[in-house]
Amino acid sequence: MNAHRGSAVLSSATLKVQPAATGISENNRLRLFSGSANIPLSQQVARYLGMDLGSMIRKRFADGELYVQIQESIRGCDVYLIQPCCHPVNDNLMELLIMIDACRRASARQVTAVIPYYGYARADRKTAGRESITAKLTANLITQAGANRVLAMDLHSAQIQGYFDIPLDHVYGLPVILDYLESKQLEDIVVVSPDVGGVARARQFAKRLNDAPLAIIDKRRQAHNIAEVMNVIGDVKGKTAILVDDMIDTAGTINAGAKLLREEGARQVYACATHPVFSPPAIERLSSGLFEEVIVTNSIPIREGDRFPQLTVLSMANILGETIWRIHEDSSVSSMFPK
Repeated sequence: MNAHRGSAVLSSATLKVQPAATGISENNRLRLFSGSANIPLSQQVARYLGMDLGSMIRKRFADGELYVQIQESIRGCDVYLIQPCCHPVNDNLMELLIMIDACRRASARQVTAVIPYYGYARADRKTAGRESITAKLTANLITQAGANRVLAMDLHSAQIQGYFDIPLDHVYGLPVILDYLESKQLEDIVVVSPDVGGVARARQFAKRLNDAPLAIIDKRRQAHNIAEVMNVIGDVKGKTAILVDDMIDTAGTINAGAKLLREEGARQVYACATHPVFSPPAIERLSSGLFEEVIVTNSIPIREGDRFPQLTVLSMANILGETIWRIHEDSSVSSMFPK
């Protein structure tokens, strides 16, 4: 297969992809396959790499069991399987495991699970007795299925990287979102963490956004998906507040945070997150008029019926494609994201 790909040139704040003349020869062993969870993203990654997605049969038996068959020879190849573990989480995770197993049994030289959204990531430690750490269990399943390497994006917590006994490359949606925000030339910015646990993420975001000031929302969570906002630590009056999180699920946390920021005198409120999980009633909350704009990536597909005027979806295909190429060529991945 003939292909041309881009090379990533990273400025101090953003990742910009420019065309390059590097080609993939006919004898190259790189193969790219997509699960059913986010085929449009996989197609964009394939276009970036200048190649076609591999041929694969996916079907479901009458009792709900999944079936996968690779439709081309991958013997001795380096195979990359793109599959976010988004809704329906159990089906998509199981499909990924079956894809990995099929590739191992087809004598692939190396199998890399490319997981734009890592499901079960929020249960990353025990917070009460007799709980399962499903983030670790999921890592065990992917490893035991036969994956040699994992490429994940914006994990919910950094320690999940240590749950894998195989190499894991961790990439970020930060450069794409930053590039978009800088193009808007917003003024009087304050970056806001929606909770204390997200301070490190918000601080890194603020540093890249011309050392913008930082504010923190202090909240107390009473139950899963229910958050009670208490107060804002920092000055947001008259400023453009940018709420930063890794994901938006029911939007309870970020919606309550936006209300508080408005009450504290914020002039505008933007929401930024890599993963648009968007469980009900997220759409109603996000489109209520509290936000000037809700900026997410396409790590998870968004149904047409769930789109609303304030929503902006940015593509992660170039970053994922560049990372896949660098892994395949044994080049540095971390150099794409300056400290």
